[in-house]
Amino acid sequence: MILAAGRGERMRPLTDHTPKPLLPVGGRPLIVWHIERLAAAGFVDIVINHAHLGGQIEALLGDGAAWNLRIAYSAEPPGALETAGGIANALPLLGADAPFLVLNGDIYCDWLPSGARDSLTANKLAHLVMVPNPPQHPGGDFCLHGNVLGVDCAALAGRGEMLTFAGIGIYRPQLFAAVGRGQPAKLAPLLRMAMASGRASGELHGGRWVDVGTPERLRALDDELRSL
Repeated sequence: MILAAGRGERMRPLTDHTPKPLLPVGGRPLIVWHIERLAAAGFVDIVINHAHLGGQIEALLGDGAAWNLRIAYSAEPPGALETAGGIANALPLLGADAPFLVLNGDIYCDWLPSGARDSLTANKLAHLVMVPNPPQHPGGDFCLHGNVLGVDCAALAGRGEMLTFAGIGIYRPQLFAAVGRGQPAKLAPLLRMAMASGRASGELHGGRWVDVGTPERLRALDDELRSL
């Protein structure tokens, strides 16, 4: 699943007439970088949620045949469901039993999706990709020690390092069992509960990752990719 329902307030005025996942970077829309990596990794079925100007996303990507994919769409009211609510709303398209990969549509990352299939062990509800803290988020989100995640390093007996959640995770549908369809819900509280019960794991990605959250970061990434 690619999360593409955000309004992109910090990207205005660029997002007044274009949904953030369709903003061009390196010669193609941001979401297409995800689509191409997923296709290259052997994924076939992709779900995309959308709200603000979502019709433009459907018009550009269509049914996914251009990438030998099958794309389904989960339309939402603008700004209504939050991340976990959007995922729960799309569960009928994602499946009731098997784990699934979720990527934020407003990031650029060279993490290889082919590794997702082996990341989530039998007793875990979530596996998160973590990255070193960027300048705009120096405190990080969660603590990683080996492949064990904690809400903070005190929860891991002072071991590990606070890192930033990359916006890439593999989840079991059961993580969202308490979230009704159409019900707004944030993802972080569900992840904290999974960590508290020892049912969340993680990995550190040391490659390229950008939270494309401002016009300045969009321009910098565009310049970087065009220079490769």
